[in-house]
Amino acid sequence: MNATRARLLAEMTTDEVRELAGLAQATVLVPVGSVEPHGPHLPLATDTLISEEAARRAAAALDAKGIPTCVAPSVAYGVTEYAAGFAGAVSVPADVLTALLAAIAGRLLADGFAHVCLVNNHLEPAHDAAVRAAIGSLPIGAASIACPLTRRWARTLSDEFKRGNCHAGRYETSLVLAAGGKVTQRAAALPAIATSLSEGIKAGKTTFRAMGLDRAYTGAPAEATREEGETMLARLVEMIVAEVSDGLTARGSAPVP
Repeated sequence: MNATRARLLAEMTTDEVRELAGLAQATVLVPVGSVEPHGPHLPLATDTLISEEAARRAAAALDAKGIPTCVAPSVAYGVTEYAAGFAGAVSVPADVLTALLAAIAGRLLADGFAHVCLVNNHLEPAHDAAVRAAIGSLPIGAASIACPLTRRWARTLSDEFKRGNCHAGRYETSLVLAAGGKVTQRAAALPAIATSLSEGIKAGKTTFRAMGLDRAYTGAPAEATREEGETMLARLVEMIVAEVSDGLTARGSAPVP
C-alpha cells in the first residue's frame, strides 16, 4: 500500500516553502539514486524509486512525530561504474555528485530548514562515499545520510541483503513491487544467483561483468513478494526517521557558531 501523500517540495509555492522552513525542526528529505541496469526485469530507476517511496513514507511518519517534513525532487544520477558496459548505465563523476548534493543541501539550509537528509539506496561504494562527502563541511546535525550500507541498518534487513547478493534480487524486486514500480514478467523465470557483490568488491572486482553477472542481477528475484517489500520499506522508513531525529537532536545540542 502506498504511503499517505507527503508534501512534495516541487509542488509547493515559494510562500508555502518559506512558511514550512520557518517551523521548528523543519526537515527536507532528498531521495538519491542512480540510472543503471537492474536485471532484465526492473527499471533503470530502481534505486531512485526505492529512495522516493521510502522518503514519502518517512515524511508522513516524521510529520506524525511533530517534525514538519517535505520531500525534495530526487537526484537520480549517481556513480555507477560497476554497471559499465550495460545499455542505460549513466554514471557521473564522484566529485560532480558531491558538489551537486552539497549545493542542494546548502541552499535548503539557507532557506531556513533545520535539517536535510540525503536518502540513498544506490549502494556502490564510490557513490556512497560521494554522498557522504556532500555533508562533511555542514554544521553538526544540519544534515544526515540515510543509507542501509551502515552496520546499524544493514542488520535490520533481509538475509539476502546481508549476504550481498541483492542487486535486483529478491530484496530490491520486493521493494519495487511494494512501491508500485515496474516489474516485468521475466522476474518469475530468472534463476537464483549466489554471487555476493560485497565479496566481489572485496576481491577487487570492479564491474558486474567481472563478477560474472552478465544480466546485471544477483540474488533471487523470482522469490520476491509485495509483502516482503512492505516489510523492508518499513525498515527503511525507521532508518530515515532515526537519522533525522538523531541529527535534529545533535543540532539542538551543538554550540552556536
